[in-house]
Order: sequence, then C-alpha cells, then structure tokens
Amino acid sequence: VNEPRIWVLIDNRAGNESQSLGVVEALGGPYEERRLQYSLLAMLPNAVMGATFLGLKPGCQDQFMEPWPDLVIAAGRRTAPVARKIKRLARGACKIVQIMDPGPAGTAAFDLIAIPRHDVVTRGSNTLMITGAPHRVTSSRLDDASKIWRSRFEHLPKPWIALVVGGSTRRRKFSAAMASELGRMASEMAQESGGSLLITTSRRTGPAADNLYDEINVPSFKYRWGDNGDNPYTGYLAEADSIIVTGDSVSMCSEACATDKPVYIYAPKPLITAKHARFHQSLYQEGYARPFTGLYEEWTHPPLNAANDIAAMIKG
Repeated sequence: VNEPRIWVLIDNRAGNESQSLGVVEALGGPYEERRLQYSLLAMLPNAVMGATFLGLKPGCQDQFMEPWPDLVIAAGRRTAPVARKIKRLARGACKIVQIMDPGPAGTAAFDLIAIPRHDVVTRGSNTLMITGAPHRVTSSRLDDASKIWRSRFEHLPKPWIALVVGGSTRRRKFSAAMASELGRMASEMAQESGGSLLITTSRRTGPAADNLYDEINVPSFKYRWGDNGDNPYTGYLAEADSIIVTGDSVSMCSEACATDKPVYIYAPKPLITAKHARFHQSLYQEGYARPFTGLYEEWTHPPLNAANDIAAMIKG
C-alpha cells in the first residue's frame, strides 16, 4: 500500500508548529513540511481571504504544485486559506485538517477542525473538541531526554521539582511581584519536601526573571532564557518528580501534563485571561493538574496529548 502523501503547513509561530508536528508525528509515517511566509494580506479576515495563496509572499507560493497531497495538516488562522486553496487545486482529492478555530468562513471545506474546549466554539459536525493543545512531548522523547539529563541533576536532593516559567502575554503582564511570589512559594515547597528545584524561564519572562531568582534559596539547577548550552526543558519534564508551570501558556501547561506526574499551575488572576482560566478549570476537573498552593503531594494522572486524539480521528 502506498503511504499517503502528507503536507504539514508550518508558519512563524512556534506554538502552531509544535501542534501540527505533534499530530503528524502521532500519525507515524513520512511527511513533508511546507514553510509559510506571510504577506501583509494575511492580516485580512479569513472570510475575506477565502481559499487563496495571496496571503503568502510571492516566492513562498512556488512550493505548492502537483503532485498534490492526500492530507494537509495545519494550525492557526492564517494557514486556513492556504489549506483550502490546496484542496481546491487538488479538486477535492485532498483532506484538510485544521487545528484551532479557522473562523466561521468556509468551515465546510475542512474535513476535520480540532478546537480546544476552552475556546467555547464549535463549527459543526466536522469539529473535534480537545483538551489543551496537541504537542510533541511523547514518552519516547521523554526517555531520550532522561538519558541526556539525569546525570546532570544527580547531585541534587530529591524530590526534584521542575519550575517552568512563562511570562507576559499580549494582554497580561507577568509582574516582578508575581515572579517574587512564585520563587518564594516554589522554594518553600522544595524546602518542606527536602528536595530541589529545576528552573527554566522563557523569552517572555523578561526582567522579572531577576526577581524570581532572587527568591531561590534551595538547591537548584537553573536555566535562564538566553543562557549558553542546551535547554533542559524536556529533561526537566522527563526527570522531575512534580512540575510547577505558569498558567499563561496553553502549550506549556499541556506539555507538563504529558507526563503522569503531579502538575501545579501558578495562575494569579491578573496574569490569566478568561479563556486561560477556562482551560485551567478543565485540567483541574479532568484530574490532569491542580492549582499551585505550595503544598507538595504525590499523585498521578494519565498523560495528556490531544495529538493522539486528532491522529485517531484522521485514521478513522
């Protein structure tokens, strides 16, 4: 049997890329990437764009030619007109799967639309509601990271508590006061459990990282955004006994829940949008995470990865 020809549309948003690649990797088998570079027209609403390559820079359009794929996987609003155009050029002989809401226009063109429950939209019978964001943190990736990182943490007392810090978003600020509070609470949790912290910040943490690190007074392994050397993020997820994650990123929270370890979400009200709050509630209700209070407890949950659910629907 010939393998289906799969194209994955990759744009300039890292979150969109990891969602699309998470799904295609869950399918198994070969695939080809098509990298998108947008023109200013991509800012127009999809209802205006329709099925078109016009939102792409001219040179970028040249990579779309026969033979057309059997399946296109894409994430994010701006990829949707491109996926629809490919299907049209393939005269419908190509299925298109869209991750996240492409908007109300042209939804019948999609064979499957995967929308997070916390978005509270549905687009008809071709919609699959998912918990969190699909991602690439699989058990085999975690095993690989374990081999690389475990020896680098071994001098630290257990339990190892990962502290995964995001930061400010377009709508909300991660303040110096929040960073201090988080650093203090995480240190207390490590102290009371006799353990240590595995800390990583992100590009969005900004100068508040100083305030966070000022509060750390327990044994720790620190990685600060921009440091030289490999980012230990996947190693932390693989090796930590429990994980504290800031609630500003759906992807980070979803990836923390890819393990079966206790996950605690730090989500002070001023940092969190209503949409993110709904997402956290769904994780709490389904038993994947708990609010971060500073209490160290041992519990487990099934690993969360919506990529598997989407892949199962595609395989049908």
